[in-house]
Amino acid sequence: MNNYEFTNQWFEKTAKPLWSQIINQSKPEKILEIGSYEGASTCYLIDTLSRHHDAFEINAIDTWDGGIEHKEIKINMQLVEERFKKNTSLAIKKSKKSIELITHKAKSINALSNLITSKKSGYFDFIYIDGSHMASDVLSDAILSFELLKINGIMGFDDYLWKMPNSNNLLTNPKIAIDSFTNIFALRSAIFQTPNHQLYIKKLN
Repeated sequence: MNNYEFTNQWFEKTAKPLWSQIINQSKPEKILEIGSYEGASTCYLIDTLSRHHDAFEINAIDTWDGGIEHKEIKINMQLVEERFKKNTSLAIKKSKKSIELITHKAKSINALSNLITSKKSGYFDFIYIDGSHMASDVLSDAILSFELLKINGIMGFDDYLWKMPNSNNLLTNPKIAIDSFTNIFALRSAIFQTPNHQLYIKKLN
């Protein structure tokens, strides 16, 4: 895949089919993604938006520590981070456009809070939440990200129906948090895409 080094097809199978419509239609210039892993989504954004803009900005938030599910299958997260750096560097080099990739190696609650205190409220056109699967983390990611999202901006959630392996605890899954957020913010947002494993909203006010 253009000399990128990805070890899975999560992005290819879930987000990419929708992004081919959403990103090409909305053409965001300021993007925030929570959970970057090996950079598949980041590289897609760089490749795609380079056809629409001469300059744009992507903020990528990840601890590169991995979640419980990564530790259980013993994924080497140091190698994952190295692949993210290699893949995104290649994408930027290929693009030849003015791309500002800002990497926040931190817990999302800290990185998002710092962006808010840095006067980035209402700054981003497109935000993608694909970090921790724990309900408490997903809910805080959603609320803080909504503050950072522009009016008429788009926010997407991955893993809407994902379930923690070998667990029946609802609080270890994203769905309860995403449902809570969309219900509480129903007067300020509109759901416009709900494929099986993802959900997208537009900020109304």
